[in-house]
Amino acid sequence: MADGLATSVTLSLPEWLIAEISALPDALATPEEQMALVHRLADRNWREGGGGPFAAIVVDSATGALVSVGVNVVLDTGISAGHAEVMALALAQRRLGTWDLGDGRDLTLVVNWRPCVQCYGATLWSGVRRLVVAGEGPELEELTRFDEGPVVDDWAAQFEARGIAVTSDVLRDEALAVYRAYGDSTSTVYNARGTGPVESRP
Repeated sequence: MADGLATSVTLSLPEWLIAEISALPDALATPEEQMALVHRLADRNWREGGGGPFAAIVVDSATGALVSVGVNVVLDTGISAGHAEVMALALAQRRLGTWDLGDGRDLTLVVNWRPCVQCYGATLWSGVRRLVVAGEGPELEELTRFDEGPVVDDWAAQFEARGIAVTSDVLRDEALAVYRAYGDSTSTVYNARGTGPVESRP
């Protein structure tokens, strides 16, 4: 039986995004420009059927230079950890050759909602110095039925206490429009609220 144990895991961006990478801007100067890209990728992602309506990017905090992009790949890969933040952070770490994105750098993670319980930890330990989110609150779960997990009420203060500055409500309405379109569709909602074991999203 042990001979059949898996020995490696691969998480890759979907083909449609890989094909688009060369056309992405080298830099995005403002949080609004950065979030607009995140929303565009998130909306495309669920329509392609490979994962939920979630995307994230890592940028240089000073210049806006694009370091990495990520989208939710849970359905494509069959791996529940394949959330957008995990993908963006891991690809930034791979590109820069370090597990510590804060080693001499000031990087920002931009994502289209407050991180779920899984991505909360991934962000906390990644080394990024800043987190920009489209919003927080129950709307995401209400519109999509995803379960975000038991994130603490003072989640932003916990980031701040560890040296990670948090900016919220950047293009919030646009995020909700993506979630509403997804929720109105017939897309697969993996581990939806109230259907089984707690599972987080992006």
